[in-house]
Amino acid sequence: MRIALTDYSGHAFTAQLARALAERGHDVVHLHFAEFQTPKGRLARILGDPSHLTFEAISLGEPFAKHNLLRRRFQEAEVGRRLAVRLREFRPDVTLAGNLPLDALRHVQAGTRDVRARFVFWQQDIYSEAISRILKQKLSFVGGAIGFWYRTLEKQLLSMSDAIVVIADDFADHVRNVMHVNQVPIHVIENWAPLADIPTRPKQNAWAKAHSLHDKRVILYTGTLGMKHDPSRLLALAQALAPRNDCAVVIASEGPAVDWLQSKKAELNLASLIIVGFQPVDAYPDVLATGDVLVSILEDDAGVFSVPSKVLSYLCAGRPIVFHGPDNNLAAKTVVRTGSGLVFAGSRRDDFVSQTIQLLDDSERRARMGTNGRAYAVKTFDIANIASRFETVFNAESKLAQYQ
Repeated sequence: MRIALTDYSGHAFTAQLARALAERGHDVVHLHFAEFQTPKGRLARILGDPSHLTFEAISLGEPFAKHNLLRRRFQEAEVGRRLAVRLREFRPDVTLAGNLPLDALRHVQAGTRDVRARFVFWQQDIYSEAISRILKQKLSFVGGAIGFWYRTLEKQLLSMSDAIVVIADDFADHVRNVMHVNQVPIHVIENWAPLADIPTRPKQNAWAKAHSLHDKRVILYTGTLGMKHDPSRLLALAQALAPRNDCAVVIASEGPAVDWLQSKKAELNLASLIIVGFQPVDAYPDVLATGDVLVSILEDDAGVFSVPSKVLSYLCAGRPIVFHGPDNNLAAKTVVRTGSGLVFAGSRRDDFVSQTIQLLDDSERRARMGTNGRAYAVKTFDIANIASRFETVFNAESKLAQYQ
């Protein structure tokens, strides 16, 4: 089977899926957007990769205007057009499309249909919900009208798919009961992290020593800090730890929210706040191992349309997790169910700060939670089983006859 996997972000777990499918004899091309600013996986061939596996970056040759809404929309559409061109060249039997903004996704779906291939909508986020909530806050009535247009577009794209893969039961309920898409098969396959790429590592490691963190207790945040994350929560942790020379809050991220944190660090003279930017994929296990407590944050209203995947990597690392966000989010439920950390709803900011620091000071509790998280990851993140589930989706009957 010829499989095109389009992952706008270029995440590590989608690269792992591409490799696993290629190892089963499929011809696989993994396509991602080069200029999208986020931690990326192993997006180049490595020793041992099958010859019929290809990783390709789609580039605009210019910076991505993430925070300019109009310019961003045009760029996303252009990325979609370029992905569609590549799909027409590759002529897949099936396209798996994930992490794609809707303006890109509509071109990818059209390109897939042009070559009479099956199209699987891999819904990582409910984009129309995110767009509606963000634009309504920014643009009021006009934002609401734009949001309605995107809800209509997302429903159309879902309805024209051969199958839908969602990452949480709540997403499936949303597709059926809110989007009213009931004629397309829906499969729930929760996200995972590439366990083999995130071995447990000692705190005394090369990355920790290079950043003078090997002798400090560290609260660590990695990954994107965007519109659905409140950086002031991380600042509050750093301020609480300011009197303690043996502790630090480390942020491995980039973007405007990180720039704001950098300015607050200078303004408040916060030596307890350390910002290092995104780190290479090869360093990631050591980065996570440097943290004594790993933190994830999510705005309350974002819990409806997003599940932070960083929590899954945190589980692999064998470190305790603190999640500050809606307690009905899948990430929060996973932390509670596995006994791998603490969860605080958005209104419990004071508890979040005080109890995170208490956990930082309790080595036995940290060790127990970290062990629980790693055990869950080992049991659950079996790429062979995950690849088999996707193959089942790919082999299902196509709806192509409806469009002939």
